[in-house]
Amino acid sequence: MPELPEVETIRKDLKKVLLNEKINEIVVNNPKVIKEPSLKKFNQLLIKSRVIDIFRRGKLLVLGIEKSGEKYFFAIHLRMSGQIIYGQKNIKSRVSFKLSNNKWLNYNDQRLLGVLRVVRDWQNLSVIKKMGPEPLGKEFTQSEFKQRVSKRKGKIKSLLLDQTFVAGIGNIYAAESLFLSGINPQRRADTLRDNEIKKLFDSIRKVLAEAIKYRGTSFSMYRDGHGEGGKFLNRLFVYGRKGKSCLKCKTPVRRIVLAGRGTYFCEKCQS
Repeated sequence: MPELPEVETIRKDLKKVLLNEKINEIVVNNPKVIKEPSLKKFNQLLIKSRVIDIFRRGKLLVLGIEKSGEKYFFAIHLRMSGQIIYGQKNIKSRVSFKLSNNKWLNYNDQRLLGVLRVVRDWQNLSVIKKMGPEPLGKEFTQSEFKQRVSKRKGKIKSLLLDQTFVAGIGNIYAAESLFLSGINPQRRADTLRDNEIKKLFDSIRKVLAEAIKYRGTSFSMYRDGHGEGGKFLNRLFVYGRKGKSCLKCKTPVRRIVLAGRGTYFCEKCQS
């Protein structure tokens, strides 16, 4: 699933090529991914609209659009297998958008789990209203993080995956952040000491920033805005490395299932 670094990479890619372009044509090969409004209204709002902004909130990509003096927001939730790729037309895409520069924006989604919406106010989306702070934003402070972590009794790995607690972190970067901070994913959040919370706070920001630098992790279906894979896969310490030697202590990396998710960690480095 594309997490914060992947969606941020796509945002940066598309911002360079989409701003001020118009959507002149839409080809819908599978309307299932269009959740709001109706297909007819979706087309009416987007065709001849101009892209005026591109931003991200958590794992959600949002295009600000303008048509006939009215502003709307095109929200794209990639979910498990979604891709949004700029370039030539892909006849296998679920939805394709022809731009005024004769390029195409292709929405691919093998498992049909993603969601496309056009709305008046993106902040009124239910997923946005529930979303926690941005881990790379100014509102994500160490003191607030400490206060919120210390009040929770659940497993720390599950807490990091909770989008209402903090936005944008998924399985890959939760595992890597916990490894870097030396914390076992099975630890109860309220058992973490102050120094461990500080390490985790710093690790989350470090891991996410580095993953953005290397353009995300192409572990399965993720592709950037130009259809290329990310390079962070080769920098992973534990995720996807079951049975392989820990890169720090040589202990075999373990995989367990925690809250229904595959969880990787080194039981020697993470206590």
